[in-house]
Amino acid sequence: MLQANRLKASLAAGREVFGLINSLPLPLMTEMIGYAGFDFVILDLEHVGVNPQTLENMIRAAECAGITPLVRVPAAAPDVILRVLDAGAQGIVVPHVRSREEAALAADSARYHPLGTRGIAGGRITGFGRLTLPDYFERANRELMVVVMIEDQAGVDAIEDIVAVPGIDMVLEGAMDLSQSLGVPADAQHPSVQAAVARVAQACQARGVPFCAVPRVAGQREHWREQGVQAFLLGDDRATAFRAMKQTLAGCRG
Repeated sequence: MLQANRLKASLAAGREVFGLINSLPLPLMTEMIGYAGFDFVILDLEHVGVNPQTLENMIRAAECAGITPLVRVPAAAPDVILRVLDAGAQGIVVPHVRSREEAALAADSARYHPLGTRGIAGGRITGFGRLTLPDYFERANRELMVVVMIEDQAGVDAIEDIVAVPGIDMVLEGAMDLSQSLGVPADAQHPSVQAAVARVAQACQARGVPFCAVPRVAGQREHWREQGVQAFLLGDDRATAFRAMKQTLAGCRG
């Protein structure tokens, strides 16, 4: 059954939050991320093939561990958004949003009348009937999050229009893909990329929409904190686990 969204409440209260991408399609990993203390987890359907049953179990694992599960869908596709929310996700992350229209489609697909046109279903999201459908509609419209990723020059150019769309709850930067769009592939620290990310953050701040930064080098987290940013994505589970393995082995080998 859909619960209160702790991530959304923390952002509204001005608290700092940290998330991790869950790329390994394992409910155990999702649960581990939650018990490690992260505030939110992004379950990835854009770059990872996850079957529906596994995704639902990953969402259950997040619920058990007290962490907000968001699902990164491949695009602003109403049919995919419908299925991941019916599985119990507490929000969606939409990559490569380039226009107001794409942002509006994502927001519309995630919410019920009068805020959107999401298809109606019951099941686990209503506690198999413990919540009436009208009560669930009200709760879903209040608790679910729509997060858009800005990963293209077109998205940067349209950022003021994108953050003006009702129902956009957070903007996540995608500097790595943005570097390719700007002609400097894989150079997330290139001045043109950093200038574009700064423009996105400034547009979010001006509109009062939370901005989620991805610190990649020393000092970036502190920089964003000074700018008033309170949401941080700290990479993914694969890289985090690999670094921990290398450090453990290096410590033993001296």
